Amino acid sequence: RAGRWTYPPTTLRGNAVITVEPLTRGRIDDVLGFERELRRQEPDTFFMDAGEGYRAQLEHSFQDDRFSNAVSLLAYRDGRVIGRIDGVILAARSDASCTCAYLDWICVLKAERHRQVAQLLLGELRRELRGRGVDTLIAIMAHNPDSLRFYRAVENASIHDEAVWMDL
Repeated sequence: RAGRWTYPPTTLRGNAVITVEPLTRGRIDDVLGFERELRRQEPDTFFMDAGEGYRAQLEHSFQDDRFSNAVSLLAYRDGRVIGRIDGVILAARSDASCTCAYLDWICVLKAERHRQVAQLLLGELRRELRGRGVDTLIAIMAHNPDSLRFYRAVENASIHDEAVWMDL
C-alpha cells in the first residue's frame, strides 16, 4: 500500500507547510527520530525506549498480515516528523461489515501543539477510513488536559463511554 496516499501540502498557522504521508518501511528512521524527540520533550510521559527490538517489530509489520487493516500517518514539517496518528479498521464478526475503526494513537510534538497538526492528522485519517468504507471511528481519550480539550473540540464527535483495559 506504500505510496497509495497522496495528500497535498497543507498550510497552517504561521505559513508552516505540513504534509501528511503514510508510514512506510522507508520512513521508519523518521518515526524513530520523532519518538526520540517526543521522549526528550516529555520524559515523564513518553519514557519507553524504542530500541532495535522496536525497529525490528516495525520493519516486520510491513509483511505481517495482522497489519493489513492498520493505517498510520505522519505529519512532516521541514522534512521532519512532528506528529503521528495510528488507527485500525476493526474486523469483528459482531459487525461483519467492518465499518468501525479504532484510533490507537495520535501525538504531536509538544513544541508543535496548538498549530492544528492533530486536527490535520485526524482529518486525513478520517478521509482515508471513509474511503475504505468505515463510518465510525472510536477513540479512547487520555485524561490529560490537552487530550480532553482536543477530543471535546472534534467536529461530528460525541463522548460516550469510558475504556476498560484488561491484561491478558
